[in-house]
Amino acid sequence: QVQLMESGGGLVQPGGSLRLSCASSEDIFGIKVMGWYRQAPGKQRELVAQIADGSSPNYADSVKGRFTISTDTAQNTFYLQMNSLKPDDTAVYYCNVHQIFGNLDYWGKGTLVTVSS
Repeated sequence: QVQLMESGGGLVQPGGSLRLSCASSEDIFGIKVMGWYRQAPGKQRELVAQIADGSSPNYADSVKGRFTISTDTAQNTFYLQMNSLKPDDTAVYYCNVHQIFGNLDYWGKGTLVTVSS
């Protein structure tokens, strides 16, 4: 069973930066879509950034120009670099891998990002 593990969350001041990592316990076969989602208190989970094998990344409008998703396939890891953080970015961030073959979804347990002075 594939397991995803996020790391890198924490408390940061407005304007600061964090880098989240999502490591997979094993290589996931075939074409896949890797993404970061977040859920703020009292709100629905929303897509933050997404990248598919061989494609350009997509970002939510609220994070464009501030967040960057990247992958390291050799390490079965992908990242979310978050710059110019705002209090509205406070949420639990989840990583997701959608495996096209078999239409399977894998989720991490989440990592809390708090942006506050």
